Amino acid sequence: MRKLFLLAVLIFIIIGFFPQKIASTETASSFQVIPDDAIRLRILANSDSEQDQALKHKVRDEINKEVTKWVEKMDDINEARALIASRITELEAIVDKVLASENSNYTYNVEYSKSVTFPTKLYGDYLYPEGEYEAILVTLGEGEGSNWWCVVFPPLCFLDFSFGTTVEAAETEEPAEEVEEEPEEEEEVKYTFFFVEWFQSFFA
Repeated sequence: MRKLFLLAVLIFIIIGFFPQKIASTETASSFQVIPDDAIRLRILANSDSEQDQALKHKVRDEINKEVTKWVEKMDDINEARALIASRITELEAIVDKVLASENSNYTYNVEYSKSVTFPTKLYGDYLYPEGEYEAILVTLGEGEGSNWWCVVFPPLCFLDFSFGTTVEAAETEEPAEEVEEEPEEEEEVKYTFFFVEWFQSFFA
């Protein structure tokens, strides 16, 4: 009987010191969600040349600065829609001024539509699907270069959706391309010891 008791205690101790997995409920993923009611700004460069991309960024900065002032105190999307639609000529003037200051003879087009086509983009841990979205679309020259976009209402253009850094800090930009679906993120796993926990609770 004594041997049986000692054997049981030994088995209990051995099992207790094997680590057990505990799935954590915490996740490290974070992303910026675009509201359903949103107005985007999309700018298409003439090409992917360094000069054309730099020109796109200058146009971006000037338009973003102006539109942000228009909507920064608004909380009604219908009010923002009406204001933007009524000031397209002002945006055209901004583009014209930037092109003139850069001695560029590119043609351009500025439009505001509820059906501007956006490609699929993977930003950080979040996939923004392709589709038609409400947006201000600025096309420079042939519009064959990499695009840049943000959300002007609600004002989110201070973010670069790729990493949540400021737009000014993003010096490079990859062309839009198809994105493979990422595998599901593995659960964070913690290890604990049954015997240690039992021992601690017994003497608590």
